[in-house]
Amino acid sequence: MWKVIHIQLFEAMKSGSDKQKRAYKAIEKLQIMNGLRSYNPVLCGTIPIGLDIEGSDLDIIMEVTQLEHFENKLRTLYGHQDHFTLKRTTINGIEVVKANFKFKRFDLELFGQPRPVHKQNAYLHMIIEYELMQRVSDLKFKVLELRKQGYKTEPAFCEILGITEDPYQGLISYGIKEGIISKIN
Repeated sequence: MWKVIHIQLFEAMKSGSDKQKRAYKAIEKLQIMNGLRSYNPVLCGTIPIGLDIEGSDLDIIMEVTQLEHFENKLRTLYGHQDHFTLKRTTINGIEVVKANFKFKRFDLELFGQPRPVHKQNAYLHMIIEYELMQRVSDLKFKVLELRKQGYKTEPAFCEILGITEDPYQGLISYGIKEGIISKIN
């Protein structure tokens, strides 16, 4: 099911807002979905679900078990892009690789970790946010207003929904409680 949701959101960008159309074309021009298909790339974040503001970037997450091989592939494919940086770090006890660069007025982040994409926080947050906006008619407007005031997306949702714990874990807990996602192992 998770691939269907991702594909629907990504494909909808072809006929979405001007920014979504430009983002779709940029990702296609870079051949990210094809060139990195063995890592199950998924576009996450605010642009696919229409919560982007000025400066929103394109976040593409992937399942990567061989980080060094992934780093080499990213350098080969995108190392020539403007402002390319590559970093290996640990997040929540998991070693990850992040590549950042600019392309066609977009900041891109390619993120790989040894976890299936449908279990990664960026994906879970996006699915929860998208579903909540389907359920609550004015939620998108309220979140965008807070984002324009400087809030990050997850803290904005938590502010509106009255979630008082850490916004990133709190949103996941809320999504489980509301039956949007299953408990993650």
